Amino acid sequence: MPDFDIIICGGGPAGIAAGITAGRRGAKCLLIERYGFLGGMSTAALVNPWFTFHNQKGEQIVRGVAQEIVDRLVALGASPGHLRDTVGFVYSCTSFDPEVYKRVAEEMLREAGCRVLYHSLVLGAEVAGPHLREIVVACKSEQRKLRAKVFIDTTGDADLSAFAGVPFQKGRETDGAMQPMTMNFRVGEVDLKPVADYIRQNPKEFHHETLFDQLEPLTGVSGFFALWRDAKLDIPRDRLLFFAGARPGEVNVNTSRIVGKDGTNAEDLTAAEQEGRRQVMLIVGFLREKIPGFENSYLLALPAQVGLRETRRIVGDYILTGEDVIQGAAFEDTIALSDYPVDIHSPTGVGLTLSGAAEQYYGIPYRSLLPRNVDNLLVAGRCLSATHEGHASARLTPTCMAMGQAVGTAAAMCVEGNHLPRGLNVSELRDALRTQGGRVE
Repeated sequence: MPDFDIIICGGGPAGIAAGITAGRRGAKCLLIERYGFLGGMSTAALVNPWFTFHNQKGEQIVRGVAQEIVDRLVALGASPGHLRDTVGFVYSCTSFDPEVYKRVAEEMLREAGCRVLYHSLVLGAEVAGPHLREIVVACKSEQRKLRAKVFIDTTGDADLSAFAGVPFQKGRETDGAMQPMTMNFRVGEVDLKPVADYIRQNPKEFHHETLFDQLEPLTGVSGFFALWRDAKLDIPRDRLLFFAGARPGEVNVNTSRIVGKDGTNAEDLTAAEQEGRRQVMLIVGFLREKIPGFENSYLLALPAQVGLRETRRIVGDYILTGEDVIQGAAFEDTIALSDYPVDIHSPTGVGLTLSGAAEQYYGIPYRSLLPRNVDNLLVAGRCLSATHEGHASARLTPTCMAMGQAVGTAAAMCVEGNHLPRGLNVSELRDALRTQGGRVE
């Protein structure tokens, strides 16, 4: 007999939402996480704030479990909730305290009845024909073999899928080059009023979509082009990018850039961690010396790991494309929505490619979460089935949360009905997501 109904590998935003949803439906589920805390890139890599719960018109299109998490953070004073994105990339951004988020996620999983196993890493999988029978997990004291009726891969890097023999892609279709890594970090003792004043006085020095007439509160800044260019820092980037934190005086900096590395290769990751910290120290000095309002700032926190935008993407029953994003594609099997643009940090250069958000949000089809070759495995998060361009939009955290809620629901429904993910009635899945407060159309 299986050890569990559902095993979820990876405790990032998609895995958290999947575990909460599956547990609430009564499934016996286990969430396996390699760190001693949850949150994925949001906590381990300090990716903050979350983009975006809304479309360009201000209509909220990501709700459900994702919104429940935000509501709890707001109630604890750990998030201001959804605010306008003053950079102008998207309609809203949602900053949060990563330490409080770790605990909120734990509490919600416990309440749902989903067990969590920390300090455990998936090392392999045993497949019989198209069926994933068990996984090998390295725990602190031993290796364990665990079985489940349905497995969910929310590792971000498609680790479980790769072990199970699912075909995958990496990077651009032309050369395999992946988006660069970034070492985010937090600084304290920042006064954002001089920053806003400088933006008003020097509008040409900032991203052209900046909300110049709505800088209170200032939630994000992209630019300082001349100051950055004149500093001649040894960093392959063309601008300074940072966002206001959840607490007064705190800022999250997303500026470093490590190119030409593979986030599924230990040697590359080691080099990226070292290079990221080198770049962070350069940026911290630049902020203190050149940027108004940062004169007394200091390094508050470095992440547990470098931030990864792109590694493996599974090949599923449908491959989401950049055209789907830009055209606002709708699908009969849509299980999540997004209105984030195609956002590609150059894999080989210093630039940034932004498509601009579509006038109509787009759907993510259930088929993009069904990996080929394995019949009892679902995926969610940034390892979904997508092209390089489609992935560059769908990889964002709120969208990953929505995907996680969808696969958690789907897996529980499969257990309840004793059938496989491809045999699931997608209309019933979509109805279930609506009853949970989700948006699917």
